[in-house]
Amino acid sequence: MLTELIDLLIYDWAGMDAESRFAGAVHFFLYDTIKIFILLAVMIFVIGVLRSYLPEHKLKQWMSRGGLWGNLIAALFGAITPFCSCSSIPIFISLLRAGVPLGVTFSFLITSPIINEYLVVLMAASFGLPITIAYVGSGLLIGTVAGGILGKMRLEKHLEQDIINASDGESGPQSYTFIGRIRYGLDESIQVIRQIWLWVLIGVGIGAFIHNYVPQEMIHGLMEKTGIFSVPIATVLGVPMYGSCAAIVPIAVVLFQKGIPIGTALAFMMAMAALSLPEAIMLRRTMYLKLIGIYFAITTLAIIFTGYLLNALANYL
Repeated sequence: MLTELIDLLIYDWAGMDAESRFAGAVHFFLYDTIKIFILLAVMIFVIGVLRSYLPEHKLKQWMSRGGLWGNLIAALFGAITPFCSCSSIPIFISLLRAGVPLGVTFSFLITSPIINEYLVVLMAASFGLPITIAYVGSGLLIGTVAGGILGKMRLEKHLEQDIINASDGESGPQSYTFIGRIRYGLDESIQVIRQIWLWVLIGVGIGAFIHNYVPQEMIHGLMEKTGIFSVPIATVLGVPMYGSCAAIVPIAVVLFQKGIPIGTALAFMMAMAALSLPEAIMLRRTMYLKLIGIYFAITTLAIIFTGYLLNALANYL
């Protein structure tokens, strides 16, 4: 429905050429902006209402229990949420506001775009079940371990405290009526959107440019010629290639069909899903550049390691 409305707006009313890159960039920008703002409003509202039922110290205690347990739960939660890297940020912010440890929230932020239901279906149809299972397991492992490492580094001081600490204090079942809970969710949704709307527009704008103007053929050719270094190069090249989950699988399939090892193709796919320049720009509203750099670096290293591992196991998949 949304796609049809945007098509009508830019192709029929504005008269843009459907084959031009500029029209494609405008379409991408409008679609992703509307989608992300809807997700922002709905998901922050829902989580705000749910938070009003659960005391924050209980949530923090439950998510922090048992070493990497909280990271694994967050990674599993991320795996069942059908969001891209940018669309996962609203829940990331809400989890931080609820008192969930930073490393645990990163486990969600990493895993959510790497794994989702329709991406798994597309992968199973394109690569087969064994490779899909290996991909899902790798995604969960990356999210759990990378989040655990980030949590151990105690990086909370690099968060923007004005947005993280903007909650109204500890909440609980005794604090709100039903209408009060609805108002709490609405207020939190409006507050977060007011604080990050500009960063969303800038991030999606850059993503729209990259999506339509960065030539994929050049990247394909470069990875074919890099031998043992193809995994880190594929991972680094995947970061600026911002796109939807549905667009990621066909790219990985093309790479694999051109003779690029499966681990290299999937590393490119993971980097493209989990890390993007628009995501970094949006995260700047919640954290300082140093923390964004550390998060990207650790996640990139984890993806590179996974790519080499999958290449080593390729004969068994």
